[in-house]
Amino acid sequence: MQTPTTLKPSSGIVATGALAAAQLVSWGAIYYAFSLFVMPMESAMDWSRTAINAALSAGLLVSGLVAYPVGTWIDHGHGRRIMVGGSLLATAMLVLWSQAESIVTLFVVWIGLGVAMAATLYDPVFAIVTRDYPDSYRSKITLITLVAGFASTVFIPLTQGLIGWFGWREALQVLAALNLAICLPLHFFAIGQDAPRRDDTLYRVELKAINQAATRRALQTPTFWALAVCFTAYYATFAALTFHLVPLMMERQVSPAAILVTMAVIGPAQVFARVVWFAFGRNVHPSIVGIVITTAFPASVVVLMCAGTSLEMLILFAIVYGGANGMMTILRGTIVQNVMWTEGYGAVSGLLSMPSNIAKGVAPISAAAVWAAGGSYVPVEWTVLLVSLVSAGAFILAMRFSSGNRASERQVNLE
Repeated sequence: MQTPTTLKPSSGIVATGALAAAQLVSWGAIYYAFSLFVMPMESAMDWSRTAINAALSAGLLVSGLVAYPVGTWIDHGHGRRIMVGGSLLATAMLVLWSQAESIVTLFVVWIGLGVAMAATLYDPVFAIVTRDYPDSYRSKITLITLVAGFASTVFIPLTQGLIGWFGWREALQVLAALNLAICLPLHFFAIGQDAPRRDDTLYRVELKAINQAATRRALQTPTFWALAVCFTAYYATFAALTFHLVPLMMERQVSPAAILVTMAVIGPAQVFARVVWFAFGRNVHPSIVGIVITTAFPASVVVLMCAGTSLEMLILFAIVYGGANGMMTILRGTIVQNVMWTEGYGAVSGLLSMPSNIAKGVAPISAAAVWAAGGSYVPVEWTVLLVSLVSAGAFILAMRFSSGNRASERQVNLE
């Protein structure tokens, strides 16, 4: 039974819209804004680019390490507490960041933001939606990602403007205020009441048993491991390119206007791809959609490598790059249920997220190190291309393993 303080009617439309709006602000304020603060902090604080990216990497590593326990707590019904607490923590860390006077403080900030990201971004909200709406989670996940896809489009120019108007410290304070004013109340009212406040030992034991069984089963399934390689390779390359894309284009002498246009196109491309998925993807086998997605990303890297300063080519890159990532987000949120199971989804999703988020943490600083060693971003682009091809190959293997698993299950049933 839901409390009267939630926005969640039986259909969940209002609650889903609220969660979508919160995702837009969380992604924009915490994740996409980071790259715009790198150069102002380099200039004002005399911190190296490698050290700044190392702080981000520490946060992403922490996010990966806490993904599994966060998913387990959500499976136990504590979604509201997790996401409200994550919003509070994110706000506090953004304020602390605005007051940073040493690189040590920046590391503390990003360790805290790592926990906040694990508690507020896609993985926890997907787990909550899958748990609360088992019959309609696919359409709701798609709707959430449609809205959140505008995060870069909204927050990159907004953050750039705030930095230009007020300075980087004040810009962070504005982002903190937006996060507190929008995300916290939406998470509180849109997510259903936490687990029953009853001393029901059997109930809690059963939940724990389901989570543990789902975890053991996942670790024994080749499909899970192939998906883990796929997502880890994909998100490593995506993180490396996302956090270095602006400096990469600046190194090529791309004009500031062209950089803003390129970055602004990525969000709508994500949304358009998700609209296409919503309209047609549901009628296509997930393996076909996944192969299209995992091959589109390396194709976008090739376009970027050939683009130079051409605005037309950069826009083409942004369309393919954004479209691939837009559909990957939905694939990541639904493929486990399609080819594995829904029981203990939060825990299993958390297991998949651990290596992916750790890779996200390692990738930006690794890319910075490759850039420093090579003296340009060309070696970084080649590395991203090769690793993205690994992702595509691993997804194909996952689908083959999945087909084998289903065939074995049918044979067992016949016997």
